[in-house]
Amino acid sequence: MKKPPARFKNVTSYRVIYGDTDQMGVVYYANYLRWFEKGRSEWLRQIGLPYGEIEQQGFHFPVAEVSCCYSHPARYDEVVKIETELAELGRASLTFNYRITRETDDVLLATGSTKHACIDHAGRVARIPKIFDDAIAAVGT
Repeated sequence: MKKPPARFKNVTSYRVIYGDTDQMGVVYYANYLRWFEKGRSEWLRQIGLPYGEIEQQGFHFPVAEVSCCYSHPARYDEVVKIETELAELGRASLTFNYRITRETDDVLLATGSTKHACIDHAGRVARIPKIFDDAIAAVGT
């Protein structure tokens, strides 16, 4: 696995809804994984390659590994910032890193990563498609 030549980050915001919280008023832990997905989707959109376009080319990037380290709780109606960057790019895999902070005071809420396999429509491991390489090259990553 190789590191991308440079770092390209996407930062997106999300306001916590009541349905994101548990009985204690704290964001339920699994919702951070949904926020990772939101960050990843926005990262792809920002480089000009929405995930739907990758699927149209016959490829998918299922999650193969995930990690999340929780530092402080997020609560209802807070706005969180989701920072996403491509950390590693392999022949048939890619890894994203995430940093989630509270927007008002920049307190670190969680960090994490997801590793994705690249597969074709038949579910076979495939090389990262050229359209992905072209898109990250266009933004200088």
